[in-house]
Amino acid sequence: MSAATNWFRKWKTLPCAGRRRQLRATTGNLESLRRDIETDVHLRAIEDLLQSLGTDAMRGLSTTVACDLLNKTGPNELTPPRKISKALRFLHLCFGGFSLLIWVGAVLCFCNYVLEYGTYGEASKEHLGLGIVLVSLILVTAMFSHYQESKSSRIIESFQQMLPQKAKLLRDGEKKELPVAELVVGDIVLLETGDRVPADIRILECQGLKVDNASITGESIPLLRTGNVHPTNNLMEAKNMVFFSTDIVEGTGKGVVVARGDHTVMGRVAKLTSKLAPRPTPLSRELHRFMKLISCWAVFLGILFFTLSTAIGYSWINSIAFLIGIIVANVPEGLIATMTVSLTLTAKRLANKNCVVKHLEAIETLGCTAVICSDKTGTLTQNKMTVRHMWYNGELQEVMASDTWRKYTKNPGFHNLARVASLCNRAEWESLPKDMPVPPLSKRKILGDASDAALLKCMEVLVKGGAEAYRRTCIKVFEIPFNSTEKFQANVYVCGKKHVVFLKGAPERVLERCSTVAFDNETRKLDDEIKNAYTESCYILANNGERVLGFADLDLPVSSFSPGYVFKEDPPNFPLQNLRLIGLISMMDPPRPTVPDAVYKCRCAGIKVIMVTGDHPDTARAIAKYVGIITDDFLHHDHNGKKHSIVVTGVELRNFDSEQLDRIIKQYPEIVFARTSPVQKLQIVESCQRLHLITAVTGDGVNDSPALKKADIGIAMGIVGSDVSKEVADLILLNDDFASIVTGIEEGRRVFDNLKSSIAYTLASNVPEITPFLAFIVFGIPLPIGVICILCIDLGTDMWPAISFAYEKSESDIMLRKPRIPLKDHLVSHRLLFMAYGQIGIIEACAGFFTYFVLMAEHGFLPYKLLNLRSSWDSIVVNDLQDCYGQEWTYEQRKILEYTCHTAFFVSIVIVQIADVMICKTCRISLFDQGMNNWVLNFGIIFEITVACIVCYAPYMDEILRTYPLIFEWWLPGVPYAVIILTYDELRKLWIRRNPEGWWDRETCY
Repeated sequence: MSAATNWFRKWKTLPCAGRRRQLRATTGNLESLRRDIETDVHLRAIEDLLQSLGTDAMRGLSTTVACDLLNKTGPNELTPPRKISKALRFLHLCFGGFSLLIWVGAVLCFCNYVLEYGTYGEASKEHLGLGIVLVSLILVTAMFSHYQESKSSRIIESFQQMLPQKAKLLRDGEKKELPVAELVVGDIVLLETGDRVPADIRILECQGLKVDNASITGESIPLLRTGNVHPTNNLMEAKNMVFFSTDIVEGTGKGVVVARGDHTVMGRVAKLTSKLAPRPTPLSRELHRFMKLISCWAVFLGILFFTLSTAIGYSWINSIAFLIGIIVANVPEGLIATMTVSLTLTAKRLANKNCVVKHLEAIETLGCTAVICSDKTGTLTQNKMTVRHMWYNGELQEVMASDTWRKYTKNPGFHNLARVASLCNRAEWESLPKDMPVPPLSKRKILGDASDAALLKCMEVLVKGGAEAYRRTCIKVFEIPFNSTEKFQANVYVCGKKHVVFLKGAPERVLERCSTVAFDNETRKLDDEIKNAYTESCYILANNGERVLGFADLDLPVSSFSPGYVFKEDPPNFPLQNLRLIGLISMMDPPRPTVPDAVYKCRCAGIKVIMVTGDHPDTARAIAKYVGIITDDFLHHDHNGKKHSIVVTGVELRNFDSEQLDRIIKQYPEIVFARTSPVQKLQIVESCQRLHLITAVTGDGVNDSPALKKADIGIAMGIVGSDVSKEVADLILLNDDFASIVTGIEEGRRVFDNLKSSIAYTLASNVPEITPFLAFIVFGIPLPIGVICILCIDLGTDMWPAISFAYEKSESDIMLRKPRIPLKDHLVSHRLLFMAYGQIGIIEACAGFFTYFVLMAEHGFLPYKLLNLRSSWDSIVVNDLQDCYGQEWTYEQRKILEYTCHTAFFVSIVIVQIADVMICKTCRISLFDQGMNNWVLNFGIIFEITVACIVCYAPYMDEILRTYPLIFEWWLPGVPYAVIILTYDELRKLWIRRNPEGWWDRETCY
């Protein structure tokens, strides 16, 4: 008991190989989790290992010892992480980011209403209504966002689902079936086909045991296990180990538990995933930056105007009203709603294109992706092993998708090869219910490993009657399963009245056992010419990343192998030399047809695609060349060289420090990482992020979850992806197709462009909203526009057009630009501010003031008369104020004229904002090329005019909003300025297109 306990404690504190890296985390133990496991359990002799664990291979642990261990070490379970409650998430949405500034404005409105009521006994309901509207806006937006992003954290639960409920083991010398939670280190576990491995187990003995390590390596290839010691320091490559959460696909075995729960390989992955701190998205950082920028500006102007208004004699209550007006004018209240709706609409568009977005802000993050670390199997490829070439009769033949059995009907050489491929094959079609029709070939399920399944499916197409045409006429009497030492599989069948040996295996192992070769219906001596042709074909096919198998047969003489002969395996009592060479068949997991074009689009968009796979380097390199990730003919492995492309293996990566890895990723445009572990995939992601590259990572297995969570954008596979990978990912590809990522990137860039357009459109109206207050205080003119009219613009007329940018199609050059650099290319840049405030905003302010002065002049107040008229104008005791023509105006008449000017100023802003929304559709492309096909925006323009008409002409608006009807002529002064905006912007864009990188491009193209 003490020996097992001590060993378990030693396992928990094992030293770990690898280098230290900085990683944001919530615990100090994270560094040890990130390193590769270093242990000798796979190297120790079985007797020594069992003795150190205090167990027996035939009897297992005693119940008493097992219970003591269980009490000391706890159940065989994964530790769940802390969860964030839905209430806290909702509060964060209500009070985090940009919402905080709107809360400030709302609180000031309520305070002003209370103070005014407390001072005068009555108060205007303007500020009360404004405060309620602002709070409603925050709450509605928060609820909408919470609804979209309300996904409970089920990371560890997904891991728990992978854990089988029962395990078969030996206790007290008896076979028992116990809950997996009760397993302890030292238990002897029995494994068979279909089992999910309940812990990390060292194999003691097995018969044809194959395990699918897809949840560890990401590669769905059955791997043969053995009880023998495998001389490798890498635990993951040990052939005498099976790991927690992997699947037994074939055979039986017995092993001893050496690690369980959090201390298994997969437990470490789960723990690492749960402890990785999420990185803030680029969009959240941009919004935080914009919030600070606009907050500082709004507070500065608010305090300035509050001070100035107090200094010139206004009461502190009225001064607070100015403070609120300035804040309301500066804060784009509709931005939160605009952003949320834009992201939600884009998420729906992506869902229609097989991309499910779990976190809305991830959409924009995907748009500024600079590096994609992509899996190979299932993402770049179809995850369907397919026969590609055959070699027989001394010639290499390509298998075409259009081939049928008719092509090979009169081809004896092919049928020799097809017979061996069909009979030396353990794959079978899954049986169907009697009444169920046979489904199409592509949808039929096959039981067996990937290679045998590919051969079976190929024979179904190329042989009339499929493999069953041969299996019906022959009876299998003996089999030597494939093993990693001999690298071949041998089957003995009774065909007619004689026994026939069929051999399948590694091409070189098959060739060395042959002395003759089949040519159609004759058998020839195997000479050097045939050997060279055979070897050369193997080299060509392997170099293309195809898996090659050799095939041979031998008719056994009836005199020596009569019916009923008993065949033996160790040692074989039948000949396995001097066989007849039949041919070769190569197969590969073919790339998806959409991937090469998608990779090319990434290259045009300045995005580096890095393949990160657990597969063999040659296979990875071949697929990478096929899909265009690698374009250089010369691939070198000198990491200090200066070539274009490089293939780095996991063994090499293990010896790199962080600087070397950073240099490789920075130096080489085309990179493939092969034979990598989950920890190494995480290290690659970290390296990209150290280089300030926004990194997207694809993954499907549990092994990918740390990298998916650490990445700026994690992308899980919807078809073959594990529950865990889907939970930690930001985006799920329903069709597992890499091309969908490129679609998502384009949509992400489109979102960012449209958000900038929306902000530029919204901010432009801030200038004509703020300058009236400035003119009111500095020049002493009657206030040109009031707070209520500003609110009608920000939360009324501007809202629909701002949101409509979410429906705007992308500019034609969007995927020809380099990725956005978050540290340099901001959502709100100096160029955007210069355009919105320094150019378009000034023109709009001119339109508003021109309308204001025209209206005042028509009523007898010329511009010079308005200077320093404020005190008299606002005085309630002055009822005989004269205009330029000697007419006297009472206080009530002046206020009606003032509110009419507010209405006219409001209308003029609406008119120029119509021009503004049209020019903000594009940054470089002409409006005539972009067109006006965005009917949501077109209706938004109609909406603006409709709201303006309602504000002007609806009954009781003079009492509710203090706005008054306008005659038609008072709508016209703003029209010339709208034409000026359209003309100026078209000329600006023309100059940018003709002089890229010129001053206009650098300073005005946001």
